[in-house]
Amino acid sequence: MQRISMMTSPDPTITPTADQIAQAKQAIDTYVQRIVSHPERREGAYPYYLFHAAGEPIRGTVLLFHGFSAKPHQTWRLADYLFRNGFNVYQATLAGHALASPDKNWPQVDLIPEIAVPLKQKVQEDPVLQVYFSNLAAHPEGFARPGHGQRLALMARLVAIEPRLLDIALAIQQPNDPEFDRYFTSSHLEYLTDAIDRLNELESIPGPVFTVGLSVGGAVAIGLAAAKPERIQRVVAYAPLLRVYGEERRQYVNLAGPLDINELGWDPDLRFPVGALTAADRFGSSFVLDPKNLATLRDIPTFLVLTQNEDAADIQTNQQFLKKIGGYEQGHRSFMYLAEDMVPHPMVDPTEVSQGMSNRFWQSLYQETLRFLTTGNVDVINMSNLDQSSDLPQVSPLS
Repeated sequence: MQRISMMTSPDPTITPTADQIAQAKQAIDTYVQRIVSHPERREGAYPYYLFHAAGEPIRGTVLLFHGFSAKPHQTWRLADYLFRNGFNVYQATLAGHALASPDKNWPQVDLIPEIAVPLKQKVQEDPVLQVYFSNLAAHPEGFARPGHGQRLALMARLVAIEPRLLDIALAIQQPNDPEFDRYFTSSHLEYLTDAIDRLNELESIPGPVFTVGLSVGGAVAIGLAAAKPERIQRVVAYAPLLRVYGEERRQYVNLAGPLDINELGWDPDLRFPVGALTAADRFGSSFVLDPKNLATLRDIPTFLVLTQNEDAADIQTNQQFLKKIGGYEQGHRSFMYLAEDMVPHPMVDPTEVSQGMSNRFWQSLYQETLRFLTTGNVDVINMSNLDQSSDLPQVSPLS
């Protein structure tokens, strides 16, 4: 691997005025107030901003997106580090995620009623599936997500009671299948429209905007850059979910979406329908990976951070994405944590444990995020180094 060693950046040159900052704060505060007054508000999931005082030079503004089913607090340490090193930061909440009741408020993909209603009726009348769902209801504490065997059994049973599902599922496997709208309804593009609304709230702040995100938030960070290339200068995407990890898992997500099966995410008090995962996959595979967007993204430097210990975002899809936007020669950067590094999918929060793993290299990850945002380069050796680089501001340890 090539080692890049250089100072973080030139001095900040953007100096927002008091009026510019006030306009952005008012726009965000208005949005937050709408959430607070909503009867289904999700406590602790409100967006927030860290803005430097008027007249203080900044490097630009970072628009930061957390991961699927999580909250903005998931990336607060990174937000704080970037703020203390010259950026304004807006911690957004993913589309719908500021509200509870994911079945009503989060982006979803579902079968059209003409197909979904009779299918659900068949499910309700099927004695085998009813025993299965009764067992789940009796022991909800033991069900976060179905295992490999459960998924295979569910898919086999669904096809047994409704053979058309095999043909229907084909329409969702490819991103631009014309049959998709014949079978499905989808609100997956709310991930984009909501992100554009958050970007518009920053309209009064001069200078570049940088998008940074984890998992589905990483896909949103990339997708927003593709939609607004005139506004977004660089992107950092940690394990972006452009496709659900593993073909068998993805087939289950796409096939079982209409069954009202719920899974448990990073919020222990909240379960979400499988159809919400289907929407996340659809956003990445059909919008972010659209050839027109890939062509646009070639000119927006992107830093892609992956891990071999992936269990949510498909690794091969991310690697192909990097090639399609031009790779290193086009100004993009990437890094892959090796299996022995024991870094999980939610790599940004050092206290978040997944598969029994957490990211012990998180301080170097923050440093290299800062380096990329300010210079467009990355020191790949520092990425898996427990000792932080001396040529970058130090990241505070866990308190």
